[in-house]
Amino acid sequence: SVQVLGTVMTVARGNPASHEVLVDSWPNFSIVLTRLRPEDHRDPRDYYTNQLSVFYRDKGALQELLEGTEAVTQERAFQILGMQDGLDQAVQEVASARGLKVE
Repeated sequence: SVQVLGTVMTVARGNPASHEVLVDSWPNFSIVLTRLRPEDHRDPRDYYTNQLSVFYRDKGALQELLEGTEAVTQERAFQILGMQDGLDQAVQEVASARGLKVE
C-alpha cells in the first residue's frame, strides 16, 4: 500500500517521524506493518497516534497478526490503514471473536 511504501522511504531517509517497519521475514515477506515506535506513542487510548499501516501478500499472515502478536495488542486503541481486499473482514472477525467493537 502507499502508506507502507511511504513509511519505508521515510525510515530509509533518516526517520524524522519516528516510525518502524516490521516484517515477518525478509526478503520473501508475507506481511509488512508500519507504526510509530512504541516509545513515541505513549497514550494507549489515542488511536490517531497508534496508526498501523499494513500490506500483506497472504491473508493468513494478516489473520495471525490480528489474533495476537506483540505488534498488535489489545492494550492499545489503534486504527489500521490499508486498502486490500479482506482487511475489513479480517478485522471484523477477530474483533467479534474477542467481543470487541470495531468502528
